[in-house]
Amino acid sequence: MVGSVVYPKANQKGCKSFSDVDISFQTKPGSYPTFVLVDRGDCFFTLKAWNAQNAGAAAILVADDRSETLITMDTPEEMNAGKGDYVEKITIPSALISRSLADKIKDALSNGEMVNINLDWTEALPHPDERVEYELWTNSNDECGPKCDNLIEFLKDFKGAAQLLERKGFTQFTPRYITWYCPEAFLLTKQCKSQCINHGRYCAPDPEQDFSKGYDGKDVVIQNLRQACFYKVANASGNPWQWWDYVTDFAIRCPMKDKKFTEECSDQVITSLGANLKKIKECVGDPHADVENPVLKAEQDAQIGKGSRGDVTILPTLVINDRQYRGKLSRAAVLKAICAGFQETTEPSICLTQDMETNECLENNGGCWQDKSANITACRDTFRGRVCECPIVQNVKFVGDGYTHCEASGALRCAINNGGCWKGTQEGKVYSACIDDHTKGCKCPPGFKGDGINKCEDIDECEEKLKCQCPQCKCKNTWGSYECKCGSGLFYSQENDVCMGKYTASMSGGNFLGMIILVAAVAGVAGYAFYKIRIQRYMDSEIRQIMAQYMPLDNQPEVPSQLHHDI
Repeated sequence: MVGSVVYPKANQKGCKSFSDVDISFQTKPGSYPTFVLVDRGDCFFTLKAWNAQNAGAAAILVADDRSETLITMDTPEEMNAGKGDYVEKITIPSALISRSLADKIKDALSNGEMVNINLDWTEALPHPDERVEYELWTNSNDECGPKCDNLIEFLKDFKGAAQLLERKGFTQFTPRYITWYCPEAFLLTKQCKSQCINHGRYCAPDPEQDFSKGYDGKDVVIQNLRQACFYKVANASGNPWQWWDYVTDFAIRCPMKDKKFTEECSDQVITSLGANLKKIKECVGDPHADVENPVLKAEQDAQIGKGSRGDVTILPTLVINDRQYRGKLSRAAVLKAICAGFQETTEPSICLTQDMETNECLENNGGCWQDKSANITACRDTFRGRVCECPIVQNVKFVGDGYTHCEASGALRCAINNGGCWKGTQEGKVYSACIDDHTKGCKCPPGFKGDGINKCEDIDECEEKLKCQCPQCKCKNTWGSYECKCGSGLFYSQENDVCMGKYTASMSGGNFLGMIILVAAVAGVAGYAFYKIRIQRYMDSEIRQIMAQYMPLDNQPEVPSQLHHDI
């Protein structure tokens, strides 16, 4: 709960009715709720709170008049004083603050400074009614500590139940957003410029309470506006329950800590849910314009309490049947409070059992990734709603963010929808960009070009002069390849990209090995013949020399015969 502190000039102990001194703390549309600061003493704490509430204060701060450990203001003496009949009627929160803190606040106010204080309670009491129309005053800020963390967890946990009740017409839900306006005297200050949009009309506190870093309050206001516009457009189209999908998906996909709290990330979430982005942008309008925004203006007006509801000053606040719910913000507690709002015997079955099925994947695939051709989806229904996780199909694991992309991985990936890669069939030929021995990725096969995922286009080798470029060649492109022919009885050699004669072609073709064998055989026969001739000539020469010793030869001169006695 955030409010602006006021220290009254009269009745500073708050023991009298403020109307007696003509003082009112009623909240004006668009302004911070008023926290009245009063001094301790002269009357009971409860009477101070009662007078502040009657004057329109959203909360009361009691300044201790001594330096001590703070006490609990609800004392037995007070309850038994005989004037406690109004105690049960007090609805505004109260807090006792230390003397030192109170003095600092008073000094700042006396110097003309604006003092805003944040109060935080986690428990309250529920107030059910017969009709179940409820609204949640929420905020897109996710950097405010445990309070923001608890709110986001509640949105995730309660989404399934909320959507089921809304779809079947058991409830009428409305999301609400608190904003404040910057006082005219502070419009040019750094605080107003960083925390407000539309010239100071709509403001939110800085997420980190540090104006020099991180996101600003105006970033929170703009995202609040986008969420409110998402609901407005979805409600007009008959799907108000989609708001729960948007806020939970945005919290998961676009957190401040990851620097994704941006319009671009918001647009991606809106598109994934199939909502009308154009109409939402028209609803948001120009945050820099010096004009009123109808949506945020209506939210400011709704903050002011009417009837028994009271002003909405605490974030988050749940209002059920026009009564502020004061219980724990958890799925079980809130569902119990909503169910208590139905007339007896008219409550839906969800109020009588813990079992619930919401199968959000049946509509728009839950905003998750899917491959319709292969009937594969990343949407998995759960008790709380749905999650977007890349699946495992036939022992093939898909990897990705689950929202916009999932890709098959592993050695068997081509068996599942061709691994998400391109595949083409034409004239009995089948080509694929998926390679089984690759764990991921797609690559167009030879003869094609493209990304390998959405398309692979045939390469015209003839037109691009990549093949069949010899003078006698005639090129014809085919799907995934080409044909090359030669004229005048010539044959085309693909290895050399030339036209050759029959003999040359045969050598350069499949008969080349045969020719090698034939040449080797011929060489062997010739070698053997040469060897035989050489041997024959050698033997003839030797015989001639032996025979020449015994008889003359025709080509040798005659010599006188000699008698050899040793023979």
